[in-house]
Amino acid sequence: MRSLSTPNIILLCVLSLLAFAGNSLLCRMALGDGAADGAMDAWSFTGIRLASGALTLLLLAMLKDGRQALGHGNWRAAAALTAYALAFSWAYIHMTTGTGALLLFGAVQLSMMSHAVISGERQGRRQIIGFITASAGMVYLVLPGLSAPPILPAVIMAIAGISWGIYSLLGKGVSNALAASAGNFLRACLLMAAVLAGVFITDRPLAVHGNGILLACCSGAITSGIGYALWYKVLPAIRASSAATLQLAVPVLAALGGMLVLHETLSWRLAISSALVLGGIAWYLRKPKMVNTATST
Repeated sequence: MRSLSTPNIILLCVLSLLAFAGNSLLCRMALGDGAADGAMDAWSFTGIRLASGALTLLLLAMLKDGRQALGHGNWRAAAALTAYALAFSWAYIHMTTGTGALLLFGAVQLSMMSHAVISGERQGRRQIIGFITASAGMVYLVLPGLSAPPILPAVIMAIAGISWGIYSLLGKGVSNALAASAGNFLRACLLMAAVLAGVFITDRPLAVHGNGILLACCSGAITSGIGYALWYKVLPAIRASSAATLQLAVPVLAALGGMLVLHETLSWRLAISSALVLGGIAWYLRKPKMVNTATST
């Protein structure tokens, strides 16, 4: 594969991070507060997002590798992906864009850190301090108070983050990340179809609107499908530590998007929690020895 120039690496990183932050913003825009006129339900949004993402990733994978793009992925990863997408959508009905992004991102990183500890990876003083600081920030964010998110949605968003962490761990070392993502998204569509069938049988109300469908398609095709494809393209050109550090910008970008587009306010609680969580993660990732290869997430 031809190596990327530095300007192209920077551009791909910026576009990828904007796409990841855009997922939070698009979901929040589509679902609103769950009761507003024109708001979409979480079940339908998730189904359309996964379907449009699967179609986009499959087309991109086939353009890259032809028929070799078929047959990749696995059901365990698809189950983790479905759990992430469902929990992500449901939780966002009850919290602001920035709060949701911080909870999601923090849970992803903390789950990856926890896996490193459980698997026996040696942890220095810096890593221990970073882990404790980030965990304290997450706890402070959900402590009872006027600006705290509701506890159940906060837990559900944390589950979304843990599910994405599991999905990332299951994807480590795959030879073709783009094709594997396409296969996982296709399998997730089948799992989501079963979920929607259950929702229909139990006669739960579904709200599908034109604007919500458009936002779900954009989330699946652009900020998920194309966003992941761009990220996979740039990952081999940057270090694993650099990739993880760059993702610290995602909650910040999501919060800015929420303020600019949805006129959300930045509370002191979110600001302090963000400093603790993102600062703790950055401190954890700051290791003396850097890895020259990056794993896809």
